[in-house]
Amino acid sequence: MINLTDKAVNEIKRLKSTEGETSYLRVQVVGGGCSGMSYKLGFDKEPPSDQDRTFERDGVMLAVDKKSFLYLTGTELDFSDGLNGKGFVFNNPNAKRTCGCGSSFSA
Repeated sequence: MINLTDKAVNEIKRLKSTEGETSYLRVQVVGGGCSGMSYKLGFDKEPPSDQDRTFERDGVMLAVDKKSFLYLTGTELDFSDGLNGKGFVFNNPNAKRTCGCGSSFSA
């Protein structure tokens, strides 16, 4: 399961309203970044496939492919708008090491 905080839900809804016709927020883990793997977020207009895991909270639909889900199980997706920067934050219990900016990790 991937959990969304209230702040993340509100920001996703705000962004979705400016994106036009979207159905899901797709969360992926891709190779790259200074620690080996990076998070990727984007709106997807196509419905998820049978191979995707889907989650819903307060009307926000999230889709994750099976391979990415292995690295994201138990992750909390938050949104920070503090003094240290603005953006989505992944609190991933599977990450053994993260980079200084928090956008890449190793498992």
